[in-house]
Amino acid sequence: MQATRAGAADTRRWLALALLCLVQFMVVLDIAIVNVALPSIQVDLGFAQADLQWVISAYALVFGGFLLLGGRTADMVGRRRVFLIGVVVFTVASLMSGLAWSEPSLIGARAFQGLGAAIITPAALSILSTTFAEGKERNIALGAWGAVGGFGAVAGVLLGGVLTDALSWEWIFFVNVPVGIIGLVLAPFLLNESRDAQVSSFDVPGAVLVTGGLSSAVYAITQAGEKGWLSAQTLGVLGGALVLLAAFVVWELRHPEPLMRFGILQTRTVSGANVAGFIMGTALFSMFLMLTLYMQQVLGYSPMKTGVAYLAVAGTAIVWSAVAGQLVTRIGVKPVLVVGMAMLTAGLVYFTQVSVGGSYVSDLLPGFLIIGVGIGFSFVPISIAALAGVRPAEAGLASGLINTSQQIGGALGIAALSSIATSRTQDAVTGGSALPVALVDGFQSAFIAGAIIAALGVVAALTLIRRNELEAETVPELEHEVPAVEAA
Repeated sequence: MQATRAGAADTRRWLALALLCLVQFMVVLDIAIVNVALPSIQVDLGFAQADLQWVISAYALVFGGFLLLGGRTADMVGRRRVFLIGVVVFTVASLMSGLAWSEPSLIGARAFQGLGAAIITPAALSILSTTFAEGKERNIALGAWGAVGGFGAVAGVLLGGVLTDALSWEWIFFVNVPVGIIGLVLAPFLLNESRDAQVSSFDVPGAVLVTGGLSSAVYAITQAGEKGWLSAQTLGVLGGALVLLAAFVVWELRHPEPLMRFGILQTRTVSGANVAGFIMGTALFSMFLMLTLYMQQVLGYSPMKTGVAYLAVAGTAIVWSAVAGQLVTRIGVKPVLVVGMAMLTAGLVYFTQVSVGGSYVSDLLPGFLIIGVGIGFSFVPISIAALAGVRPAEAGLASGLINTSQQIGGALGIAALSSIATSRTQDAVTGGSALPVALVDGFQSAFIAGAIIAALGVVAALTLIRRNELEAETVPELEHEVPAVEAA
């Protein structure tokens, strides 16, 4: 009888993982799925060229700004409860986005969608970390999570092209609705509830300061490409963000029940994972944007063809994520992460040779295959290292922290590399180059910068990730942590 119950509980845990990965796939998908559909959205809703970026930026702004708050709220209020709230917000926002009738309505819905994503992601990852014990089982679970992250990033571009061409741009949002409904129906049966019962009050000032600071930082970064990095507006907003974040640090150090306990960063591996996650986001997000623009603006690919072109990297990422999940258990996180960051660097170096008359087989496919390895071997070990030795009561905080690092890095990478590409293209046009040649010059410069950034990830993996911390026993669950209870 006991064996039967144990088997049922074990099956339920893996079904819970499948549900968490499905919902996370939906969230990651929406970071990239909009890119290919932007021209169609611009025509249908009459977007001004300067405002079109806000279809992406509104999502990234709220997503990056609220992640840390979402993660700690899950720890204190209840991880399953917060997860369900996030799914409701994201699903409703997706429906609103598909039904948008004007520029402001779509931007507002996308911001609302970003809020749902910021609630879902850290709650889901913290549920995963409290459901599976640190070690082999958690590594397998995080391997699946990493595969979803890597595959979702490229599948967004693939599905964005297919849905836009086959149906209409509205369906890139409508496709989320049935996934959200499935999540709402199954979560109460598959997910256990747990929370940190020690905290008796919510740190409202800390929440306001960190959310305002992170949101301001993302806003400044996303606007820097258009306004200029040294413009008064960019510097003013960045300065305000730094003041808010500095005030947050001072407040948290003095607060008896802080929103963020900075002691979590004393574990060098956790700090290293966040540095590596930041670098990976910086290099990877901007790379996909540059490649999409290269295929459409230089090679003349349609949205559908652009999406299908990413099948190579999407399929490769799935396979290598599974391999990475097995390898981290056998040889450790550090060597897998070093290889992953090295392959991301190699892929970006390969893309520096893209040409005006390039072909898919020679200019793109080899790089896609290399990047697929890099994605699988980076996402998985970073997710594991980010939770290494973290006590269960702070699982949501650690989850929010690593996702914040990746999102802030992605926003910075897109803004910085777009600025580099645009500036180099304008200089080439001024110098008399034809537009396709000038565009390629810009993309090549962006890929060079991306490769340098990715190479710093190799250095971070070698110097900051420590084997002894990863191999140490899990920090014992504290008395104030309410254990997972059976779902109602």
